[in-house]
Amino acid sequence: MSSSDSGAARQRTRAGSGEMLVAAMPAVFVLIWSTGFVVARYGMPHAGPMLFLACRYALSIAAFLVWIRLVRAAWPRTRVQWAHLAVTGVLMHALYLGGIWGAVKAGIGAGTSALVIGLQPVLTAIWVSAAQGREHRVLPRQWAGLALGLAGLALVVSRKLDHGEVTAFNFALCLLALVSITTGTLYQKRFVQPCDVRTANTVQLLAALAVTAPLAWLEGAPLDWHPELLGAMAWSVLGLTLGGSSLLFMLIQRGAATRVTSLLYLVPPCTAVMAWVLFGEPLGATVLAGLAITAAGVWLVVRGS
Repeated sequence: MSSSDSGAARQRTRAGSGEMLVAAMPAVFVLIWSTGFVVARYGMPHAGPMLFLACRYALSIAAFLVWIRLVRAAWPRTRVQWAHLAVTGVLMHALYLGGIWGAVKAGIGAGTSALVIGLQPVLTAIWVSAAQGREHRVLPRQWAGLALGLAGLALVVSRKLDHGEVTAFNFALCLLALVSITTGTLYQKRFVQPCDVRTANTVQLLAALAVTAPLAWLEGAPLDWHPELLGAMAWSVLGLTLGGSSLLFMLIQRGAATRVTSLLYLVPPCTAVMAWVLFGEPLGATVLAGLAITAAGVWLVVRGS
């Protein structure tokens, strides 16, 4: 084999490996994102939600800055790009996570909050259908998938809905999180130009920290440096922020908004499985049926384009 043939073979191998990594991104994202409620369960008893999130953002920024320095990643070039990234950071980090963690701290169940956030793909599909015209319309097959996904999601979390756990305050926080993550996803897809995911995430986290730090100070809850808190913080920084948030950023850049948000239908079922493995929470026939229905719905949305 000539040197040119050998070089071409190596290029094909690298290209094939790259395609496999890209294909695996949605599955890896769902698995990482599903650990969010597990982290909340470990960390919530030992810190106020805003203080925990402020520490998470600050540590994540430090980790990203080291990473950026090592690889010499390029920063966004224009003030407009910085501004757009800051807006998405406030929406997709400060308000979304702040709403979820605040609602859980205020007594709402993880299943109930997951059900509310599970409406995001429906809101996204409605907006895409109404605002972007015929070229980007949501197909009937995708609408069917969205309906199936919501039905499966309701089955998964229905057993966790307890009377009296929902108040006007914690439900409003869940709605804030729902609107924020939906708006942030659509805003990023519309306005944020392709850029390095590491520097983009850093800009987003700086904006989120600027919003969350004053709330943490007003909250006044101290940190209890319990091993569970340390583990939750470490995974929040390394897994959820550096891993999950970076994958979400890249998925939004690469895919249509409806297809990306449909992946979030799989998060509550995966969380239910993790809770069964880690905490022994029951995983009955209703949840298993919901898993199957949700998976079918996501397949219809993703394959519907």
